[in-house]
Amino acid sequence: MRISVTIFLTDETITPTRLARELEARGFGGLYLPEHTHIPVERVTPYPAGGELPREYGRTLDPFVALGQAAAVTERLGLGTGITLVAQHDPIDLAKQIATLDHLSGGRFTLGLGFGWNVEEAADHGVEWRTRRDLVRDRMALMHALWADEPTAYEGEFGSVRASHAFPKPVQKRTLVGGAAGPKLFSHICEYADGWLPIGGRGLGESLPVLRAAWADAGRDPGTLQVVPYAVLPTPGKLAHYAELGIEEVVLQLPPAGEGEVLKVLDEYARYVQGGTGGV
Repeated sequence: MRISVTIFLTDETITPTRLARELEARGFGGLYLPEHTHIPVERVTPYPAGGELPREYGRTLDPFVALGQAAAVTERLGLGTGITLVAQHDPIDLAKQIATLDHLSGGRFTLGLGFGWNVEEAADHGVEWRTRRDLVRDRMALMHALWADEPTAYEGEFGSVRASHAFPKPVQKRTLVGGAAGPKLFSHICEYADGWLPIGGRGLGESLPVLRAAWADAGRDPGTLQVVPYAVLPTPGKLAHYAELGIEEVVLQLPPAGEGEVLKVLDEYARYVQGGTGGV
């Protein structure tokens, strides 16, 4: 099983370059970074996990800039977002960012995308909350038009692009969708993605068969579906359970902390990379 990590990198944590080097040296599979452009002070949207919103949400580094730094100091480490708030981006600019990072890293980028939870943040980007999922779907289609081998036009409900020369092209175009299990989410995954980023990984025994059935009904190759449990606090039993379900990658949660604390946790997690889960 490939063991990757995620962390809220901020102006107060370990740096992207130091973390990336340490991850690659220990054999970790990848680094996934979250995204929040800003957190409005006058908030009405509750924090999904309950309680006060943690400090790091309002201090998050731009994931594409940070991953660019990580790419420059590594050779094998996978690079991903978990997640990119696609509705909050201009899709033509985002397509260029993704393609550039994937090209410069030698095809190591994974686009983890989601629909967001913070209504105020999205509103400041001009996002209409009730249509955000359709907006993301539309923007993904527009980006795929720009990534096509030949100049391809796209006319959608929320945006359009003329047939254009747009290089570089992403090497692998790996896309995973984050969110809670359900028919709407699974329909998005089956339509334009390669798999699912289930936060925490709970309930996979029940939801995986449903997603696999939807995937097959959509005419997708059953062998290509990727499910990557995300922001997981690991135990040997939990990772062994994932392996039994056919999971090939899991993303472990690191604390949003300074170098010393992060490296200490990395050393603890390294036992999973080295097979310390009893065969996983």
